[in-house]
Amino acid sequence: MFPAKLEKRLFGTNGVRGIVGTEMTPELALSIGLALGSMRKGRIAVGRDTRTSGPALAGALKAGLLATGCDVTDCGILPTPALQYLVRNHFDAGAVITASHNPPEYNGVKIIESDGVEMGDEQTVLLEDRLFGRRFDLVAWDDTGSEHTVPGCASEYVDAVVQQFPARPGDGMTVVVDPGCGAACYTTPEILTRLGCRVLTVNGHMDGRFPGRLPEPSPEGLAPLCELVQATGAHFGVAHDGDADRAVIIDENGRFISENQEFALVADWICRETKGTVVTPVSTSLLIETVARWHGCDVYYTPVGSIYVARTMLALQAEGIPVALGGEGNGGIIYPAHQYCRDGGMTAAVMVSILAGSRRPLSALVDELPEFTLLAGKFPVDNPAALVSALAKTYLHDTIDWTDGIRINRNDSWALVRPSGTEPLVRVIVESADAGTAHYFYDEILNRMQSC
Repeated sequence: MFPAKLEKRLFGTNGVRGIVGTEMTPELALSIGLALGSMRKGRIAVGRDTRTSGPALAGALKAGLLATGCDVTDCGILPTPALQYLVRNHFDAGAVITASHNPPEYNGVKIIESDGVEMGDEQTVLLEDRLFGRRFDLVAWDDTGSEHTVPGCASEYVDAVVQQFPARPGDGMTVVVDPGCGAACYTTPEILTRLGCRVLTVNGHMDGRFPGRLPEPSPEGLAPLCELVQATGAHFGVAHDGDADRAVIIDENGRFISENQEFALVADWICRETKGTVVTPVSTSLLIETVARWHGCDVYYTPVGSIYVARTMLALQAEGIPVALGGEGNGGIIYPAHQYCRDGGMTAAVMVSILAGSRRPLSALVDELPEFTLLAGKFPVDNPAALVSALAKTYLHDTIDWTDGIRINRNDSWALVRPSGTEPLVRVIVESADAGTAHYFYDEILNRMQSC
Protein backbone atom coordinates (compact mmCIF):
# COMPACT_ATOMS: atom_id res chain seq x y z
CA MET A 1 0.00 0.00 0.00
CA PHE A 2 2.77 2.42 0.94
CA PRO A 3 6.25 2.91 -0.57
CA ALA A 4 8.59 0.05 0.29
CA LYS A 5 12.36 0.30 0.66
CA LEU A 6 14.04 -1.57 -2.18
CA GLU A 7 17.69 -2.51 -2.70
CA LYS A 8 19.44 -0.14 -5.09
CA ARG A 9 22.86 -0.50 -6.67
CA LEU A 10 23.84 3.13 -7.25
CA PHE A 11 21.38 5.53 -5.69
CA GLY A 12 21.30 5.93 -1.93
CA THR A 13 18.70 7.35 0.42
CA ASN A 14 18.75 10.75 -1.32
CA GLY A 15 20.11 10.33 -4.82
CA VAL A 16 23.58 9.29 -5.94
CA ARG A 17 26.65 10.95 -4.44
CA GLY A 18 30.40 10.52 -4.51
CA ILE A 19 33.80 12.19 -4.67
CA VAL A 20 34.12 14.12 -7.92
CA GLY A 21 36.53 12.60 -10.40
CA THR A 22 36.46 9.12 -8.89
CA GLU A 23 32.94 8.08 -7.89
CA MET A 24 30.98 11.01 -9.34
CA THR A 25 32.15 11.66 -12.90
CA PRO A 26 30.81 13.39 -16.01
CA GLU A 27 30.47 9.95 -17.57
CA LEU A 28 28.15 8.88 -14.78
CA ALA A 29 26.16 12.13 -15.01
CA LEU A 30 25.80 11.60 -18.76
CA SER A 31 24.52 8.05 -18.20
CA ILE A 32 22.01 9.27 -15.61
CA GLY A 33 20.80 11.87 -18.09
CA LEU A 34 20.46 9.25 -20.82
CA ALA A 35 18.53 6.91 -18.51
CA LEU A 36 16.25 9.65 -17.17
CA GLY A 37 15.60 11.01 -20.66
CA SER A 38 14.72 7.53 -21.88
CA MET A 39 12.15 7.15 -19.10
CA ARG A 40 10.68 10.65 -18.87
CA LYS A 41 10.24 12.14 -22.33
CA GLY A 42 9.27 15.80 -22.32
CA ARG A 43 10.42 18.98 -20.57
CA ILE A 44 13.09 18.46 -17.90
CA ALA A 45 14.34 21.09 -15.44
CA VAL A 46 17.96 20.98 -14.26
CA GLY A 47 19.37 22.90 -11.30
CA ARG A 48 22.43 22.77 -9.09
CA ASP A 49 23.96 24.01 -5.88
CA THR A 50 27.13 26.11 -5.73
CA ARG A 51 29.75 23.34 -5.92
CA THR A 52 32.62 24.00 -8.30
CA SER A 53 31.99 20.71 -10.11
CA GLY A 54 28.36 21.63 -10.75
CA PRO A 55 28.68 23.13 -14.24
CA ALA A 56 30.64 20.15 -15.62
CA LEU A 57 28.27 17.56 -14.17
CA ALA A 58 25.17 19.54 -15.16
CA GLY A 59 26.50 19.86 -18.69
CA ALA A 60 27.04 16.12 -18.94
CA LEU A 61 23.60 15.32 -17.53
CA LYS A 62 21.93 17.79 -19.88
CA ALA A 63 23.76 16.21 -22.84
CA GLY A 64 22.18 12.87 -21.98
CA LEU A 65 18.73 14.39 -21.73
CA LEU A 66 19.10 16.24 -25.02
CA ALA A 67 20.37 13.12 -26.79
CA THR A 68 17.16 11.29 -25.85
CA GLY A 69 14.98 14.05 -27.26
CA CYS A 70 14.10 15.90 -24.06
CA ASP A 71 13.84 19.67 -23.90
CA VAL A 72 15.96 21.00 -21.06
CA THR A 73 15.45 24.14 -19.00
CA ASP A 74 18.59 25.11 -17.10
CA CYS A 75 17.46 26.81 -13.90
CA GLY A 76 20.99 27.52 -12.69
CA ILE A 77 21.84 27.68 -8.98
CA LEU A 78 18.84 27.39 -6.68
CA PRO A 79 17.74 25.39 -3.61
CA THR A 80 16.54 21.85 -4.23
CA PRO A 81 13.03 22.68 -2.89
CA ALA A 82 12.87 25.58 -5.34
CA LEU A 83 13.54 23.26 -8.26
CA GLN A 84 11.02 20.77 -6.88
CA TYR A 85 8.40 23.51 -6.75
CA LEU A 86 9.10 24.46 -10.36
CA VAL A 87 9.01 20.85 -11.55
CA ARG A 88 5.65 20.24 -9.91
CA ASN A 89 4.15 23.25 -11.65
CA HIS A 90 5.82 23.25 -15.07
CA PHE A 91 7.87 20.18 -15.98
CA ASP A 92 7.72 16.45 -16.66
CA ALA A 93 10.73 15.72 -14.41
CA GLY A 94 13.82 17.36 -12.99
CA ALA A 95 17.34 16.74 -11.77
CA VAL A 96 19.44 18.58 -9.20
CA ILE A 97 23.24 18.44 -9.20
CA THR A 98 24.02 18.50 -5.48
CA ALA A 99 25.69 16.59 -2.68
CA SER A 100 23.58 18.38 -0.07
CA HIS A 101 25.51 18.36 3.24
CA ASN A 102 28.61 16.48 2.01
CA PRO A 103 32.04 18.21 1.84
CA PRO A 104 32.96 20.26 -1.25
CA GLU A 105 34.85 17.45 -2.98
CA TYR A 106 31.55 15.54 -3.29
CA ASN A 107 28.72 16.02 -5.73
CA GLY A 108 25.70 14.03 -6.85
CA VAL A 109 22.34 13.88 -8.58
CA LYS A 110 18.79 13.88 -7.23
CA ILE A 111 15.98 12.93 -9.61
CA ILE A 112 12.64 14.74 -9.27
CA GLU A 113 9.34 13.36 -10.58
CA SER A 114 6.59 15.50 -12.10
CA ASP A 115 4.82 15.73 -8.72
CA GLY A 116 7.84 17.56 -7.29
CA VAL A 117 8.90 14.60 -5.13
CA GLU A 118 12.16 12.69 -5.46
CA MET A 119 11.94 9.54 -7.54
CA GLY A 120 10.84 6.53 -5.47
CA ASP A 121 12.72 3.27 -5.17
CA GLU A 122 10.69 1.30 -7.71
CA GLN A 123 11.31 3.78 -10.53
CA THR A 124 14.90 4.34 -9.40
CA VAL A 125 15.60 0.61 -9.75
CA LEU A 126 14.24 0.77 -13.30
CA LEU A 127 16.46 3.77 -14.02
CA GLU A 128 19.47 1.88 -12.67
CA ASP A 129 18.60 -1.13 -14.85
CA ARG A 130 18.68 1.12 -17.91
CA LEU A 131 21.92 2.73 -16.81
CA PHE A 132 23.83 -0.49 -16.12
CA GLY A 133 22.32 -2.23 -19.14
CA ARG A 134 23.12 0.77 -21.38
CA ARG A 135 19.53 0.70 -22.65
CA PHE A 136 19.07 4.28 -23.81
CA ASP A 137 16.51 5.57 -26.29
CA LEU A 138 18.70 7.83 -28.41
CA VAL A 139 16.98 9.92 -31.06
CA ALA A 140 18.02 10.93 -34.56
CA TRP A 141 19.90 14.13 -35.27
CA ASP A 142 16.75 16.03 -36.17
CA ASP A 143 14.85 14.98 -33.02
CA THR A 144 17.36 16.00 -30.34
CA GLY A 145 16.01 18.25 -27.62
CA SER A 146 16.53 21.96 -27.19
CA GLU A 147 18.02 23.77 -24.20
CA HIS A 148 16.80 26.97 -22.60
CA THR A 149 18.39 28.97 -19.78
CA VAL A 150 15.95 30.82 -17.55
CA PRO A 151 17.59 33.15 -15.01
CA GLY A 152 15.81 34.04 -11.80
CA CYS A 153 13.76 30.83 -11.65
CA ALA A 154 13.85 30.78 -7.87
CA SER A 155 11.70 33.91 -7.60
CA GLU A 156 8.54 31.87 -8.26
CA TYR A 157 9.42 29.62 -5.33
CA VAL A 158 10.14 32.61 -3.08
CA ASP A 159 6.76 34.11 -4.01
CA ALA A 160 5.01 30.83 -3.13
CA VAL A 161 6.59 30.65 0.33
CA VAL A 162 5.86 34.29 1.11
CA GLN A 163 2.22 33.89 0.05
CA GLN A 164 1.78 31.32 2.83
CA PHE A 165 2.24 34.17 5.36
CA PRO A 166 0.14 37.15 4.21
CA ALA A 167 0.16 38.86 7.62
CA ARG A 168 3.92 39.65 7.48
CA PRO A 169 4.67 37.99 10.84
CA GLY A 170 8.29 39.18 10.83
CA ASP A 171 7.61 42.87 11.43
CA GLY A 172 10.03 44.02 14.15
CA MET A 173 11.99 40.77 14.13
CA THR A 174 15.72 40.37 13.43
CA VAL A 175 16.98 37.07 11.97
CA VAL A 176 20.53 36.05 11.11
CA VAL A 177 20.83 33.73 8.11
CA ASP A 178 23.80 31.46 7.34
CA PRO A 179 23.33 29.89 3.89
CA GLY A 180 26.84 28.45 4.15
CA CYS A 181 27.80 29.88 0.72
CA GLY A 182 25.26 27.46 -0.72
CA ALA A 183 22.16 27.63 -2.87
CA ALA A 184 20.01 29.67 -0.44
CA CYS A 185 22.19 32.79 -0.43
CA TYR A 186 19.46 34.70 -2.27
CA THR A 187 16.26 32.87 -1.40
CA THR A 188 16.06 32.64 2.40
CA PRO A 189 17.15 36.27 3.04
CA GLU A 190 14.61 37.39 0.44
CA ILE A 191 11.82 35.28 1.99
CA LEU A 192 12.45 36.63 5.48
CA THR A 193 12.84 40.23 4.30
CA ARG A 194 9.48 40.04 2.55
CA LEU A 195 7.94 38.66 5.76
CA GLY A 196 9.01 41.92 7.44
CA CYS A 197 12.21 40.74 9.12
CA ARG A 198 15.45 42.65 9.42
CA VAL A 199 17.89 40.13 7.95
CA LEU A 200 21.61 39.83 8.59
CA THR A 201 23.79 37.22 6.88
CA VAL A 202 26.99 35.32 7.42
CA ASN A 203 28.49 33.16 4.64
CA GLY A 204 25.98 34.86 2.37
CA HIS A 205 27.95 34.75 -0.88
CA MET A 206 27.84 31.80 -3.27
CA ASP A 207 31.11 29.86 -3.26
CA GLY A 208 31.33 26.14 -3.99
CA ARG A 209 34.55 25.84 -2.03
CA PHE A 210 32.52 26.63 1.12
CA PRO A 211 35.22 28.82 2.71
CA GLY A 212 33.19 29.83 5.78
CA ARG A 213 32.14 26.38 6.94
CA LEU A 214 31.40 22.94 5.58
CA PRO A 215 27.93 22.38 4.03
CA GLU A 216 26.79 20.32 7.01
CA PRO A 217 25.39 22.86 9.54
CA SER A 218 27.09 21.40 12.62
CA PRO A 219 27.30 23.09 16.05
CA GLU A 220 31.04 23.62 15.53
CA GLY A 221 30.65 25.16 12.06
CA LEU A 222 27.87 27.48 13.20
CA ALA A 223 29.90 29.22 15.93
CA PRO A 224 30.11 32.51 13.92
CA LEU A 225 26.33 32.40 13.39
CA CYS A 226 25.76 31.89 17.12
CA GLU A 227 28.07 34.82 17.93
CA LEU A 228 26.33 37.13 15.46
CA VAL A 229 22.89 36.23 16.83
CA GLN A 230 24.00 37.19 20.33
CA ALA A 231 25.91 40.30 19.26
CA THR A 232 23.00 41.74 17.28
CA GLY A 233 20.18 40.81 19.65
CA ALA A 234 18.53 38.77 16.91
CA HIS A 235 15.42 36.73 17.65
CA PHE A 236 17.00 33.61 16.13
CA GLY A 237 19.44 32.35 13.53
CA VAL A 238 18.93 29.87 10.72
CA ALA A 239 21.49 27.85 8.77
CA HIS A 240 21.18 25.63 5.72
CA ASP A 241 23.01 22.73 4.17
CA GLY A 242 24.39 23.06 0.63
CA ASP A 243 21.09 22.71 -1.25
CA ALA A 244 18.88 24.26 1.46
CA ASP A 245 16.35 21.47 1.86
CA ARG A 246 17.17 21.52 5.56
CA ALA A 247 17.29 24.26 8.19
CA VAL A 248 19.03 24.33 11.56
CA ILE A 249 17.92 26.86 14.17
CA ILE A 250 19.88 28.92 16.74
CA ASP A 251 17.99 30.55 19.61
CA GLU A 252 18.37 34.17 20.73
CA ASN A 253 21.09 33.16 23.22
CA GLY A 254 23.24 31.61 20.50
CA ARG A 255 22.28 28.08 21.52
CA PHE A 256 22.13 25.34 18.90
CA ILE A 257 18.63 23.84 18.90
CA SER A 258 18.58 20.12 18.18
CA GLU A 259 16.81 19.22 14.97
CA ASN A 260 14.31 17.04 16.84
CA GLN A 261 13.42 19.99 19.09
CA GLU A 262 13.03 22.16 15.99
CA PHE A 263 10.74 19.53 14.44
CA ALA A 264 8.75 19.38 17.69
CA LEU A 265 8.18 23.16 17.73
CA VAL A 266 6.92 23.05 14.16
CA ALA A 267 4.71 20.03 14.89
CA ASP A 268 3.25 21.80 17.93
CA TRP A 269 2.47 24.88 15.83
CA ILE A 270 0.91 23.02 12.91
CA CYS A 271 -0.94 20.30 14.81
CA ARG A 272 -2.77 22.91 16.90
CA GLU A 273 -4.73 23.88 13.79
CA THR A 274 -4.30 20.96 11.37
CA LYS A 275 -5.37 17.54 12.61
CA GLY A 276 -3.99 14.45 10.94
CA THR A 277 -0.98 12.17 10.75
CA VAL A 278 2.62 13.24 11.24
CA VAL A 279 4.85 11.15 8.96
CA THR A 280 8.45 10.60 10.00
CA PRO A 281 11.20 7.92 9.87
CA VAL A 282 11.79 5.31 12.54
CA SER A 283 14.96 7.23 13.51
CA THR A 284 13.00 10.24 14.81
CA SER A 285 12.75 11.12 18.49
CA LEU A 286 9.71 10.15 20.57
CA LEU A 287 9.46 13.87 21.25
CA ILE A 288 7.64 14.26 17.93
CA GLU A 289 5.08 11.58 18.78
CA THR A 290 4.60 13.12 22.23
CA VAL A 291 3.90 16.59 20.80
CA ALA A 292 1.63 15.23 18.05
CA ARG A 293 -0.51 13.38 20.58
CA TRP A 294 -0.94 16.56 22.63
CA HIS A 295 -3.12 17.78 19.79
CA GLY A 296 -4.88 14.54 18.89
CA CYS A 297 -2.59 13.69 15.97
CA ASP A 298 -0.98 10.32 15.35
CA VAL A 299 2.38 9.32 13.86
CA TYR A 300 3.18 7.04 10.92
CA TYR A 301 6.75 5.72 10.78
CA THR A 302 8.66 5.15 7.54
CA PRO A 303 12.12 3.98 6.50
CA VAL A 304 14.88 6.55 6.93
CA GLY A 305 14.97 9.09 4.08
CA SER A 306 12.87 12.02 2.93
CA ILE A 307 11.78 10.11 -0.19
CA TYR A 308 9.91 7.60 1.97
CA VAL A 309 8.38 10.32 4.13
CA ALA A 310 7.14 12.37 1.17
CA ARG A 311 5.78 9.43 -0.82
CA THR A 312 4.07 7.99 2.26
CA MET A 313 2.42 11.35 2.85
CA LEU A 314 1.09 11.29 -0.72
CA ALA A 315 -0.09 7.68 -0.34
CA LEU A 316 -1.95 8.49 2.88
CA GLN A 317 -3.60 11.52 1.30
CA ALA A 318 -4.64 9.40 -1.70
CA GLU A 319 -6.42 7.03 0.70
CA GLY A 320 -8.31 9.90 2.30
CA ILE A 321 -6.16 10.00 5.45
CA PRO A 322 -5.38 13.61 6.40
CA VAL A 323 -1.68 14.43 6.83
CA ALA A 324 -0.64 17.31 9.05
CA LEU A 325 3.10 17.33 8.58
CA GLY A 326 6.13 15.28 7.60
CA GLY A 327 9.80 15.44 8.34
CA GLU A 328 12.99 14.02 9.72
CA GLY A 329 14.96 14.75 12.86
CA ASN A 330 17.73 16.39 10.82
CA GLY A 331 16.17 19.77 10.06
CA GLY A 332 14.30 18.53 7.00
CA ILE A 333 10.59 19.30 7.39
CA ILE A 334 7.81 18.81 4.81
CA TYR A 335 4.78 21.13 4.71
CA PRO A 336 1.93 19.56 2.68
CA ALA A 337 0.10 22.89 2.45
CA HIS A 338 3.09 24.13 0.43
CA GLN A 339 4.71 21.09 -1.24
CA TYR A 340 5.77 17.51 -0.52
CA CYS A 341 9.50 17.91 -0.03
CA ARG A 342 11.92 19.07 2.64
CA ASP A 343 12.14 22.84 2.52
CA GLY A 344 14.66 24.84 4.54
CA GLY A 345 13.39 28.22 3.35
CA MET A 346 9.86 27.35 4.37
CA THR A 347 11.10 26.20 7.79
CA ALA A 348 12.78 29.57 8.34
CA ALA A 349 9.50 31.31 7.51
CA VAL A 350 7.52 29.00 9.80
CA MET A 351 9.88 29.77 12.69
CA VAL A 352 9.18 33.48 12.19
CA SER A 353 5.45 32.78 12.39
CA ILE A 354 5.85 30.60 15.50
CA LEU A 355 7.72 33.34 17.37
CA ALA A 356 5.32 36.05 16.21
CA GLY A 357 2.35 34.03 17.43
CA SER A 358 3.82 33.07 20.80
CA ARG A 359 5.36 36.48 21.59
CA ARG A 360 7.92 34.62 23.70
CA PRO A 361 11.63 34.00 23.10
CA LEU A 362 12.64 30.86 21.26
CA SER A 363 14.66 29.58 24.21
CA ALA A 364 11.56 29.55 26.42
CA LEU A 365 9.60 27.52 23.87
CA VAL A 366 12.43 24.98 23.59
CA ASP A 367 12.90 24.67 27.35
CA GLU A 368 9.23 23.74 27.78
CA LEU A 369 9.55 20.67 25.56
CA PRO A 370 9.78 17.25 27.25
CA GLU A 371 13.33 15.98 27.65
CA PHE A 372 14.61 12.81 26.02
CA THR A 373 18.13 11.40 25.92
CA LEU A 374 19.17 10.27 22.44
CA LEU A 375 22.47 8.45 21.81
CA ALA A 376 23.80 7.64 18.36
CA GLY A 377 26.84 5.97 16.83
CA LYS A 378 28.04 4.18 13.72
CA PHE A 379 30.15 1.03 13.65
CA PRO A 380 32.07 -0.55 10.74
CA VAL A 381 31.17 -4.19 10.08
CA ASP A 382 31.84 -6.55 7.19
CA ASN A 383 28.21 -7.60 6.67
CA PRO A 384 25.78 -5.06 8.16
CA ALA A 385 22.62 -6.91 7.06
CA ALA A 386 23.79 -10.19 8.58
CA LEU A 387 24.68 -8.48 11.85
CA VAL A 388 21.26 -6.83 12.10
CA SER A 389 19.55 -10.14 11.40
CA ALA A 390 21.61 -11.94 14.04
CA LEU A 391 21.01 -9.18 16.58
CA ALA A 392 17.24 -9.41 16.06
CA LYS A 393 17.30 -13.04 17.22
CA THR A 394 18.58 -11.90 20.62
CA TYR A 395 15.52 -9.64 21.07
CA LEU A 396 12.73 -12.14 20.44
CA HIS A 397 10.98 -11.13 23.66
CA ASP A 398 10.85 -7.46 22.71
CA THR A 399 8.59 -5.69 20.22
CA ILE A 400 10.54 -5.31 16.97
CA ASP A 401 9.69 -3.04 14.04
CA TRP A 402 11.33 -4.12 10.75
CA THR A 403 10.52 -0.94 8.79
CA ASP A 404 14.22 -0.12 8.35
CA GLY A 405 16.74 -2.36 10.06
CA ILE A 406 15.33 -3.24 13.47
CA ARG A 407 13.70 -0.88 15.92
CA ILE A 408 13.31 -2.37 19.40
CA ASN A 409 10.49 -0.68 21.33
CA ARG A 410 10.25 -0.74 25.13
CA ASN A 411 7.70 1.51 26.84
CA ASP A 412 9.30 4.97 26.78
CA SER A 413 12.54 3.72 25.19
CA TRP A 414 13.58 2.45 21.78
CA ALA A 415 16.68 1.41 19.86
CA LEU A 416 17.27 1.41 16.11
CA VAL A 417 19.99 -0.65 14.45
CA ARG A 418 20.12 -0.32 10.67
CA PRO A 419 22.66 -0.96 7.93
CA SER A 420 24.01 2.11 6.18
CA GLY A 421 22.79 2.54 2.63
CA THR A 422 26.19 3.72 1.39
CA GLU A 423 28.92 2.33 3.68
CA PRO A 424 29.83 -1.03 5.31
CA LEU A 425 28.62 -0.04 8.76
CA VAL A 426 25.59 -0.12 11.02
CA ARG A 427 24.03 2.91 12.66
CA VAL A 428 22.76 2.65 16.22
CA ILE A 429 20.32 5.09 17.83
CA VAL A 430 18.91 4.69 21.34
CA GLU A 431 16.47 7.01 23.09
CA SER A 432 14.69 7.12 26.42
CA ALA A 433 12.89 9.60 28.62
CA ASP A 434 15.40 8.59 31.32
CA ALA A 435 19.10 9.24 30.73
CA GLY A 436 20.26 6.24 32.74
CA THR A 437 17.95 3.92 30.84
CA ALA A 438 19.21 5.29 27.53
CA HIS A 439 22.86 4.66 28.39
CA TYR A 440 22.10 1.17 29.74
CA PHE A 441 20.12 0.25 26.61
CA TYR A 442 22.87 1.62 24.35
CA ASP A 443 25.58 -0.40 26.12
CA GLU A 444 23.36 -3.47 25.96
CA ILE A 445 22.99 -3.10 22.19
CA LEU A 446 26.75 -2.72 21.68
CA ASN A 447 27.53 -5.73 23.87
CA ARG A 448 25.07 -7.92 21.98
CA MET A 449 26.44 -6.72 18.65
CA GLN A 450 29.92 -7.84 19.69
CA SER A 451 28.67 -11.33 20.48
CA CYS A 452 26.75 -11.75 17.21
